Amino acid sequence: MPVPRRSSGDLGGNPDNSHMFSIGRRFTPLFLAVGLVLAQHGPTAIRPASAQVPAADHDRPRVGVATAPVSIRYTFDSGPRLPITDLDGGHPLRPLGENGGKLRLVPQGTGLAVAYPDRCTRAREADCPRAILQGLRDDSLNPGTRPLVYGASVLMTRSDLADGANVFQKGYSVGGGSQFKLQVDHRLGHPSCVVVGRLGGIFRAEPSLNVADGRWHVLACVRSADRLTLRVDGEEKAWVRLPPRLMIANAEPLRVGGKGPARGNDQFAGLIDNVFLRIE
Repeated sequence: MPVPRRSSGDLGGNPDNSHMFSIGRRFTPLFLAVGLVLAQHGPTAIRPASAQVPAADHDRPRVGVATAPVSIRYTFDSGPRLPITDLDGGHPLRPLGENGGKLRLVPQGTGLAVAYPDRCTRAREADCPRAILQGLRDDSLNPGTRPLVYGASVLMTRSDLADGANVFQKGYSVGGGSQFKLQVDHRLGHPSCVVVGRLGGIFRAEPSLNVADGRWHVLACVRSADRLTLRVDGEEKAWVRLPPRLMIANAEPLRVGGKGPARGNDQFAGLIDNVFLRIE
């Protein structure tokens, strides 16, 4: 059944059915709940003991990779508490943003989902509100060459679409650092999975399928030894062949809803829930 489109009247203005993550000063997240304001300075870097550091390249950051299976999931059902953690209480996420960008927790089924800022229509993109969730550096979330499954549930409408809307990612596609990413690209509402190895080359699995239809969809990216597959609501919709031993390892944190809070961040608009990552 289609989910009614949110509005400021039924989700944004009533403190009984929504909670607000409000971004104040540049890159400084503030959390507002029942009159309480908590401030958190920028994230710091960590390297857990479970991360192994491969041989370093002269021109790339020294980063580790997972040495054991990893499984994390964010349901956002714990309510207005910072930091947001996964189901095991780890891998914290905090809101970051610019220009008054706000994230809200809104009802979804028996739990909660994250509502991102509405698609901006201002003349200057630099003036648009932007907001994302961002973790800490954690090298144990780098799959290296291991099998990987990651994704999220999303609800988008046509008005949420833009040239880029990043759902979930670690790393960047340029700069030699490597990446895995889930996005809904262009104004056709096509979901796609992207991976980039440390030796370069962008590999994307994208079907001719519109998921910006006002319904919830489960998007899952599956990286195996030789292919990257996109599943939509449990069904395989697209795949692309990968080179053997493609290495994904970067010094970036997990990000949900954009590649950062700054201008040109491929800001997501719509709702996100049940973000997950599994390294096998």
